[in-house]
Amino acid sequence: MKKIVAQHKQVQIIEEEIPLVKSNYILVKTLYSAISPGTEIMMLEASGEQEFAMGYNAMGVVAECGEGITDVQKGDLVACYGAPYVHHAEYLLVPKTLYAKVPEHVEPKGVALSGLGAIAIHALRIADIQFGETAVVVGLGVLGQMIAKIANAAAYNVIACDLSKERAAMLTEHTINTFSTLEEMEEGINKQTNGNGADVVLLCAGGKRSPLTRDCLNWIRNKGKVVIVGDLEPDFPRNQMFAKEAQILISRAGGPGRYDKVYEQQAIDYPYGHIRWTEGRNIAEYVRLVSEGRIDVNPFVQDVIGFHDVPEAYEELRDKQSPVLTKIINYME
Repeated sequence: MKKIVAQHKQVQIIEEEIPLVKSNYILVKTLYSAISPGTEIMMLEASGEQEFAMGYNAMGVVAECGEGITDVQKGDLVACYGAPYVHHAEYLLVPKTLYAKVPEHVEPKGVALSGLGAIAIHALRIADIQFGETAVVVGLGVLGQMIAKIANAAAYNVIACDLSKERAAMLTEHTINTFSTLEEMEEGINKQTNGNGADVVLLCAGGKRSPLTRDCLNWIRNKGKVVIVGDLEPDFPRNQMFAKEAQILISRAGGPGRYDKVYEQQAIDYPYGHIRWTEGRNIAEYVRLVSEGRIDVNPFVQDVIGFHDVPEAYEELRDKQSPVLTKIINYME
């Protein structure tokens, strides 16, 4: 099978054996996978001598089920998420905790973004706000756009900002107020909250010395929250934090279970009554939102490429100002 890897800051296509199915895993024949530019470009730039498998969002058809699999069968469509089990490859060996069944009526390209969907959902769970409260999303790459759409579907008062006018304009829902300058956004926050400030700011931008860590504390209310979602160094001025008794939170990937070898590698789920929203359940929730039309992800799936076009696609996605947010890899060509 073909697989995409990074080595020496270059993207390559290699050949590998199709993995053998095992207990509590399914073998998935990939139909589509989605490039996540924020994480994958960072990994590409950091790649060295050792080959590194790229990607973590995909969907496909179940080719084979291992012993212990009862919720899907051969021929079912599934969305799956989470490296090192999910990447850009023709076949994937996925534990039962990292996939969700996809209804037949759903556009398959949309659920190829299930990893980004789970990450967006988990970020909003970390924010822990109620409907009607004000959520500010700063940085409108594909993840920021996803968070804004899901927050809007949950009846939060959403304010979004990106310095790229093209990216800001992509959020066309009339109830999402979008801005392309921080000054205009600040005016919008003051107007919509009567000067009290937002309940939460979700930072979806990156940067090691970003001024956002200072500015965002001016945008929240007393006892408000900041959630770090992007690759941002958490350098927050203590005086500003103290003045508002601000909560600084960080969102780790798709939810509880991520990076836990018992949950992922051994495919042992957490009890439903103890941890309601695991990584896998967030995947399923994203699939539900898409399948019921609660969020529109069609703008993200317009740029479909063949497997052999992937190296060139990464070069285009290096441009963070580009209106192209992601690319969908088609494995059926």
